[in-house]
Amino acid sequence: MATIKDIANKLGIAVSTVSKGLNGASDISDEMRQLVLDTAVEMGYASKKMRTANTRKVCILIENMDYENVEQFGYEIIVGFKLSAARRHWEVSVVPANLTMQSLDKYDTYMLKNGYSGAFLLGFTLHDDWVKQLGKTTVPTVLLDNYIERNNHVGYVGTDSDEGIDLAVDHLRSLGHTRIAFLNGSKNSMVSEQRHQAFINSMMKHGVEPDEKLMAYGYYVPDCAKDHVPGFIENGATAIMCASDLIATGVITEVVKHGLRVPEDISVIGFDDLPIASQFVPSITTIRQDRIDLGKSAFLLLDGLIHNVTISKLLLRAKFIQRESTGRT
Repeated sequence: MATIKDIANKLGIAVSTVSKGLNGASDISDEMRQLVLDTAVEMGYASKKMRTANTRKVCILIENMDYENVEQFGYEIIVGFKLSAARRHWEVSVVPANLTMQSLDKYDTYMLKNGYSGAFLLGFTLHDDWVKQLGKTTVPTVLLDNYIERNNHVGYVGTDSDEGIDLAVDHLRSLGHTRIAFLNGSKNSMVSEQRHQAFINSMMKHGVEPDEKLMAYGYYVPDCAKDHVPGFIENGATAIMCASDLIATGVITEVVKHGLRVPEDISVIGFDDLPIASQFVPSITTIRQDRIDLGKSAFLLLDGLIHNVTISKLLLRAKFIQRESTGRT
């Protein structure tokens, strides 16, 4: 592993200058500090604090995901991670991320500059600059619902989409539904693609040919329902599966606007089991992701990666929750 002296020798500068660059001293130029940090990353440098197991400092980087209160998807994931980290006396920083942050520093440079031993990334897409850089990172990193191939330093945690979608389709088929629509989340998302394929596979497994007119990508917000539900109704849907509970609330609202009833005329199923699913009228049948356990699993995976246990994927079991929004056709 590279030392401060190795970095100084490579750059032809004093060891003291390298130390200042790594520790954010104000009496060297921004250009020199950046050069020192980039070279340190390139050479695989890690500070003594980063290497000491008893003083782990890690971060949860979060983008495009709400997490401030228990009603929001990211809240319990962060709680689960922090609960596990507290038992190991790890210091956890929750850092809202954005495109500006990603343009100012490379991912590895940001992590080194802030003394983080590893990170858990929430809400990022495959198109984000930092995610694109993860193919070559040496920083232990865990992603939620995104996967990076062929890098032993990066792992993926999520809920089994195939199992979850199949539980929902099986329920609807048991109620006599064959005209089943699927309103997905954002198209540029790995988990959306997984659920799309899982829906097709499950429909065929249950002897029903998927209809392209009954499948659509939206966004993980209720408002997207108005763009797709009218077409689903026109094409004879008797049930609509949704990629999230928030989408499901929008679907139910839109179905009612068209003078139809849930579940008497159209059944609706969500995904996630957010608090709103049990509070909505009618209460929403859904697929539960245990978000506390997702956070705990992310910590377990990150701890493994930090200790050179090369875990690729960690998937939780999905659980079917039946409520009032589904009924016989």
